[in-house]
Amino acid sequence: MRQKRILVTGGAGFLGSHLCDRLVTYGFDVICLDNFFTGNKQNIYHLLKEPNFELIRHDVTFPIYIEVDEIYNLACPASPVYYQKDPIQTTKVNVLGAINMLGMAKRVNAKILQASTSEVYGDPEEHPQKETYWGRVNPIGPRSCYDEGKRCAETLFFDYFQQNNVNIRVVRIFNTYGPRMSDDDGRVVSNFIIQALRGEDITIYGDGSQTRSFCYVDDLIEGILRMMDGPDDFNGPVNLGNEEELSILKLAEKIIDLTGAKSKITHLPLPENDPVRRKPDITLAEKKLGWHPTTPLGEGLERTIGYFRSVEGG
Repeated sequence: MRQKRILVTGGAGFLGSHLCDRLVTYGFDVICLDNFFTGNKQNIYHLLKEPNFELIRHDVTFPIYIEVDEIYNLACPASPVYYQKDPIQTTKVNVLGAINMLGMAKRVNAKILQASTSEVYGDPEEHPQKETYWGRVNPIGPRSCYDEGKRCAETLFFDYFQQNNVNIRVVRIFNTYGPRMSDDDGRVVSNFIIQALRGEDITIYGDGSQTRSFCYVDDLIEGILRMMDGPDDFNGPVNLGNEEELSILKLAEKIIDLTGAKSKITHLPLPENDPVRRKPDITLAEKKLGWHPTTPLGEGLERTIGYFRSVEGG
């Protein structure tokens, strides 16, 4: 019997590389596609020796013609530092990338999953955020290339489902952290850890009262896999994230404690359109997928700190 062939776009990125790890371990024939705009070859270097892993350098804004059974569409710069460097390309990756991957899924009759984001909710007026909430997004702000790009991608996925009967899945990913995060992408967990390990002051934007909910990468990948393997009558969207809400100030203090750093906390102005609160309602994921995160924040942060210690060489 032929082994299932699976395509992971953005497979050399933070989340994509962890997903490739799991799929390769399960014995699937995995094709990793990445243009390395934000992906890192080191993330998937250990997989290159595996007979069921293949790497293709390609930009999803251009069509590609291969035969696969499943597609995980993760290709997109996912942090403000990266996606604001080239906002036009970010929108193209989200929209043209979705069109190209959906076209492939339609052509070869593949199941396809879209990695959407909690950013579709914008700066939410509803808390916690349920999948039924339509969001509060600025269409012309500095974050719009990502927020609106992902929203348009969701629209395309459901239009291909309704018009062409493509077998789709959509997950909305909330703040995720863990090993292989980039040390320069501006995300709060990696920022704080790197600053603490280097003995620098920890920089908080705003007064630190804004909140986020942090999900460890292993838990997130488990949710993605369950969604892809879930019932065909459940397309999503579904929230994947941790319900434990934490202020940015408390996170900084926790990382200082775990690293044993002497860092002080400094404050800078809050970026434009930065959400004040972010917390998923994961009732739907628990009901439909039997999924909820299991890794405590302290444990996940210790693993992540260990990773960055090895990267920093100390």
